[in-house]
Parts: sequence; structure tokens; C-alpha cells
Amino acid sequence: MNSSVASSASALLTRDAVASRLRSRYRAEHRFKFACASALVVGGVFLAVLFASSRVRLDIVALAVVMAMMHYNAVVRDSFTRKFPDVTGRSEIRKLTGLVSNATPYELQKRVESNPAIIGSTETIWVPASDDIDMLLKGKISRGGAEETRRVSDNEIAWIDTLDEKGLVERRFNKQFFTAGDSREPELAGIWGAVVGSAYTMLVCLALSFPLGIAAAIYLEEFAPKNRLTDLIEVNINNLAAVPSIVYGLLGLAVFLNFFTMPRSAPLVGGIVLSLMTLPRIIIPARAAMQSIPPSIEEAAYGLGASPMQVMFHHTLPLSLPGILTGTIIGMAQALGETAPLLMIGMVAFIVDVPASIFDPATVLPVQVYLWADSPERAFVEKTSAAIMVLLAFLIVMNLAAVIIRRKTERKW
Repeated sequence: MNSSVASSASALLTRDAVASRLRSRYRAEHRFKFACASALVVGGVFLAVLFASSRVRLDIVALAVVMAMMHYNAVVRDSFTRKFPDVTGRSEIRKLTGLVSNATPYELQKRVESNPAIIGSTETIWVPASDDIDMLLKGKISRGGAEETRRVSDNEIAWIDTLDEKGLVERRFNKQFFTAGDSREPELAGIWGAVVGSAYTMLVCLALSFPLGIAAAIYLEEFAPKNRLTDLIEVNINNLAAVPSIVYGLLGLAVFLNFFTMPRSAPLVGGIVLSLMTLPRIIIPARAAMQSIPPSIEEAAYGLGASPMQVMFHHTLPLSLPGILTGTIIGMAQALGETAPLLMIGMVAFIVDVPASIFDPATVLPVQVYLWADSPERAFVEKTSAAIMVLLAFLIVMNLAAVIIRRKTERKW
């Protein structure tokens, strides 16, 4: 009797201990999930802060007279001189209007052209601050030291501080960074042109490398005779996967630009060069995916009277498609981050306009990062960092897509 009671008590203690450990594990799991979610939220907040830029409010008065004369520079000058009537010298007025971007008059012109009804009214607009003022407000330019050693004079510091105290300066999320093309002015430069150029280049690369890579993998794996020639082809494919990317750029420069005289700095040529680099990275995973299919599936299809072509396209290829897509996405992600081959074919040019087709001059995100990193202006350092984060986001999404596709479509044999 006592032994049964003791065993029952021991079992209850064991169950309580197990339940306690389970609750502890669940609490630890919830804490971990909460920490991960908090990290993502905090990271997003910091990204929003990093993508912010300074803007200055302008109060446009007497719009009808000035706009009728199309003196947009006078509009900006008038807005500042009314706030600082004691500034009268020509050079001082030039410095005063230099607190905002040089493109402010063009912004006013576009506003009038898009909405002529604003002529004759008083307008309040927010315009980007100049790159030096933006760096000053962010603390990247020191306020101390001799005036001769600073890019911002004492008067400019006093003027912008006065505007800030009046609530005429604020930090806003820089949407123009994602919607504009490149510019010589850091506060106006954006990545949209590079994003579109990258998209066109990747489309050309995918359109060429994917069907050719799959066709080559099918032929080598299923139909090619086993002889010295196919062995040589397989060795060369494996070796091409390890060739430095700049070699492909030299090949594109010599063949596509100099021999075939194709358009320089165009996504068409960039996509062809990257497709040559991506082909081995598609062929090798595709063959490995086909080799992973159990032989019994093909043997069963042959036993039912299917032809080799039917076996390939009805059984082997559909079952190996998850591995093929995974290898393709990873290869495209690697091509997206390449810079050296595109530099060799001229995609390092300064391109302001957003390309409209694969034949227009364009640049890509990695080359845009390279260009901004080589610029002397301090404000381009932030542009470079922001472009790198955007590029990393694209690469993470592409690699995540590869993982998701493989998990959703793979089969256990």
C-alpha cells in the first residue's frame, strides 16, 4: 500500500516537473519571439531615421507678378530676404539662398506647370536643404573651429539656427531617394534609375541564362553520349563557375562592344555578360537536382512505354524543378551584386535619366554604390550607405525566396 502511494506521488512529482519545464520552455520561446520582433521594429525605426533628410519651408508671396516673369530664382531669393531683411550684399544673399538645394527654382517651375491655378496665390512649400546644411543639422559637420576650415560659414549657421527656432526646418523621410535618378547634388540623388537599370539587366540575364542553362543540363544529364568531348564540356563548365567575374567583363568588352558594336552602358549588354557568368551556376545545380530523382521513377515511366523525351518533360524535369529554381535564384542574386564585369562594359557612366528600355544607357545598384563611394561630397557617404542597405534587402529577399520555394515544393524520397 505504501509503495503504491509512493509511486503515485513520484509520478505526480514527475508530471509536475515536466509541466514546469514545458512552461519554462514556452516562456523562453515567447521571450525569444518578442526579442526578435522588437529587434525588427527597432531596426525599422532606425532605418526610417537614417533615410530622413532636412527640409526648409519657403513662403512664396506675390506669386502672380514673379511667376508671370518666370523668375523662379527671384522667388526663392524673395522668400529668404523677407525673413532676413538685414542681408543685402549680393554674396551674402547668394549664401542665404544656398541654404536650400540648387534645384529649388526648378521645383517651383514644375509646380506651376503642373498646377497653373496656384499663380496669384501665396504658397508654402518644403524644399530640400543643401547637402552641407543637411550635414550640419545632422552633426556631420562641426560647428566649432575656425570659419575658414568649415564648409559652412558662421552666418549660414546663424541663419539656419534662426529658421530652426521658428519651426521652418524639419527632418522628413526622403522619398525622393527612392523615386529620383542620380544627380550631382547629393540632396537630390536617388536610386530609382539604378533600380530600373538593375531590373532590365536581370530580365535580360534571366531570359538568356535560364532556358540555355536548363537545356544544357538536360542534354548533358540525359541525352549526351559519355565520351571525351562531353567530359571536356563538363570540366569546362565546372571551371567557368570559378572564373573571376572581371574576366567576363573583359570578354563582353572585346566581343559585344568592340566586335559587334553593341550599345555601351546598356542593360542589354550587361544582361548578356551576366548571363554568361550565371550559366554555370544554373547548369550545375540543375544537373544535381536531376541526379537526385530516384531511378525507379524513370524506370517506371519507361516500363509504361514512355519515350525518353516524355520521361524527361513529364517526370524528371517537374520533380527536379524546385532544385533548379533554387539554383537559378541564387545565381541571379549573385549576378545582381556584381560590379566588376559591368564596369568593364561602360555601365559606370553618370546616368541622370531613368532608362526606358534595355537599349538606353543605364547603371545598376552595385555600380551606383561604387560611384557614390568615390564622390568627394560628405553627403554621398549617407547615400552610399542607404543604397547598400537597399541592395542587401534585394539580396535577402531573393535568397529568402529560394529557401521558401525549396521548402514548399521539395519532396521527400
